[in-house]
Amino acid sequence: MSTIGLETSATSRKTLTPLTYLLLGLLALFAFAPGTSTLPPTDRDESRFVQATKQMVESGDYVDIRFQDVPRYKKPAGIYWLQSTAVLLSGQGIDAPIWVYRLISVLAGTFSVLALAFIADRMFGRSAGVIAGLGMMGILMLGVEARIAKTDATLLATALLAQGALATIYLGHKAGRPQGNANWLFWAAQGLALLIKGPVIPFLSLLTIAALVVFDKDRAWLRKLRPFTGLLLTLLVAAPWLILITLKTGAEFWQESVGKDLLSKVGSGQESHGFPPGYYFLTYSLFMWPFALVALEGGLKALNNFRQDPRLLFCLAWYLPYWVAIEMIPTKLPHYALPAYPAMILLMAWLLTSKSAASIELSRWQLWLRRACAFGMFGISIGLSAIAFGITPYFLGYVSWWGLLAAVLVLIAARYGIGAPDGMDPVKRIAFAAAAAAAVFGVLTLKILPPLKPLWLSPEIAERFEKLKPCPTSVLASAGYGEPSLVFLAGTNTQLTDGKGAAAALIADPACAIAVVAEAESKAFLAAIPGDADALRQRGIIEGMNYSKGEPRTLTFYTLAK
Repeated sequence: MSTIGLETSATSRKTLTPLTYLLLGLLALFAFAPGTSTLPPTDRDESRFVQATKQMVESGDYVDIRFQDVPRYKKPAGIYWLQSTAVLLSGQGIDAPIWVYRLISVLAGTFSVLALAFIADRMFGRSAGVIAGLGMMGILMLGVEARIAKTDATLLATALLAQGALATIYLGHKAGRPQGNANWLFWAAQGLALLIKGPVIPFLSLLTIAALVVFDKDRAWLRKLRPFTGLLLTLLVAAPWLILITLKTGAEFWQESVGKDLLSKVGSGQESHGFPPGYYFLTYSLFMWPFALVALEGGLKALNNFRQDPRLLFCLAWYLPYWVAIEMIPTKLPHYALPAYPAMILLMAWLLTSKSAASIELSRWQLWLRRACAFGMFGISIGLSAIAFGITPYFLGYVSWWGLLAAVLVLIAARYGIGAPDGMDPVKRIAFAAAAAAAVFGVLTLKILPPLKPLWLSPEIAERFEKLKPCPTSVLASAGYGEPSLVFLAGTNTQLTDGKGAAAALIADPACAIAVVAEAESKAFLAAIPGDADALRQRGIIEGMNYSKGEPRTLTFYTLAK
């Protein structure tokens, strides 16, 4: 395989300056931080994560992971440790607001922007580095994941550590450059990834290596991975917690994380998230918005030229095998594809900065695929704009000027992200698109979504409970509304129950207990109260939409009459 293009190595040209990385980092923080304090805790995954972290801080047990009394062993402890650290450093303890937990994702998203800029700079040049960093900052998927307190933004950071180190080893070998300590970074990143979300990133890296081995007959670079000592380092990073959790729970952790979570996702669609192959193909334009089209064009041209350029082979080996693998797994969630998207952004950066890329022609099927993606981008952009403008009138009955601004910003991001106007400097074009996309997410999470009170039932319930509770130790019993965010906001002891259970809670603590009962559970609730409705005092009604289930809810507060 030719080493064409590798003359742009760090040893033969100037690289991005520290000031450029500083500016990219500040831009990423400005892109991801807005909304983290105004957007209420979201259901269901985010609230499960933050509540389990809150209980770690409450209990002082940083090994056992629980949501209330239920063990939560589907994922390792890494993200809970990071969130716990943020909570402890905040000085607010269990009273820390949601933005403290989300800070880890904001920082991980920012790191990912800088890491991809670094990788692209080394692979394709300074302009490509800036484009890749801005592109990573602007895509819809990271715009969402960097704002919520889950694993995925942090997992992306470990993926970029691992894949960046792997690129240094492979491409350094092809160019005859020293790899430095890249092998140690690669294996350390695998250990960190295991602590965050199990085998996802090791699987990604293994598929990348396998594809490189298949398509490049030069395999001498594999020895530079030093797998035996490297695996030992991975185990040193990940094994201590695995040993501690095994000693604490016996086989329960392994049964839950491997037997029930991992294998069930591979074998069948878990938790109603089963879709046939093609899900990520069809949703690519949405998750990679507003850069899906130009990134796809870069990928298609790379397919036609990867045998002449190992950098392109590496990017395709990063993306394609992993994409095929997650398409084959029955359980499908949008964020599963996130660790592969940096490869497409790298190819976008190559396309926009390489003179040779312009001369590569697309075949007929590639042209049709590009047109289909362009059509999808057009429809998605119109749809996102309509949602941004229409969501406030739909739920609140009046027009929001912030919604109009967000709608216009969506169209601006799409215009520059898709490629217009022709002839514009690519760095400026991507910067305009990324800035507009980041502004969309900021306006949505600062000014549009938080005021939609009908959507945010848990904050409304928790606020009303705080005002109504007759005792400092009062516990809320919720019948017919069991979202995890209510536990995080109203307290760990909150009872998620049915009508009969809510009645039992009131009877057991008549002086202090409060029940909130959904309309569907009211009959069972009233039947279980001695004296029926005459024994109760109605304390208010909340109406809204349980967006996790897409169902309206009418919830009534009760205490026992004195």
